Amino acid sequence: MIANDWRIRREIIEIGKLLYERGLSAATDGNISFRIAEDRILITASGTCLGELEPTDIIYADLSGNKLSGDGNVSSETPMHLAIYNCRADVKAVVHAHPPIATGFTIAGISLAGCVIPEIVMTMGEVPTTRYATPSTAEGASVVKELITNHDALLLDRHGAITIGRTLQEAFYKMEKIEYAAKVTLTARQLGNTRNLTAEELERLRKIAFPHRIDNSSCTGCGTCGD
Repeated sequence: MIANDWRIRREIIEIGKLLYERGLSAATDGNISFRIAEDRILITASGTCLGELEPTDIIYADLSGNKLSGDGNVSSETPMHLAIYNCRADVKAVVHAHPPIATGFTIAGISLAGCVIPEIVMTMGEVPTTRYATPSTAEGASVVKELITNHDALLLDRHGAITIGRTLQEAFYKMEKIEYAAKVTLTARQLGNTRNLTAEELERLRKIAFPHRIDNSSCTGCGTCGD
């Protein structure tokens, strides 16, 4: 067994409790994973409540999705997690949850990719919405792969959100920020208007936050600025 296996399990349990207590996950929705070795991950088992996880509810699996140890089966969303790890060598943690207001935006067909909150731009950049994919199928991996290379957070059409990070805490914070952005945007829309940051200010923010990410240093033309 890998030396830090139990420490990571405890972190996953803590993050699961935070997601559940803050209303970002309900019942048995959502899943969490961590790349514990180059070709191994820990991932929450299928059908488990993130707020009530036990160490044995976290499955040890390989990057093909084969269970190596743990109670129950690997999460049905494992292919989505594996697609991210295969696309992004820098990613160590993946969080999938169902933040209710952010998910509501996808059901309404309203994008949250518009750059309106400076802190969100500096933390994650744009947060686009994927194409619709039937939950718990290989389609989820396919639509995530289309966008995850250049984004650290995605809304899944009618199916919550997914965030990534170098640590479990970082991935969790991004999920929390998605719901925060949704709340602020909803409030602004109810007040009658949302104002997007200018392209010049976006470039300035990205140069501060992502000085080495050349492909994210200027507006990507998400199309929301004219909304």
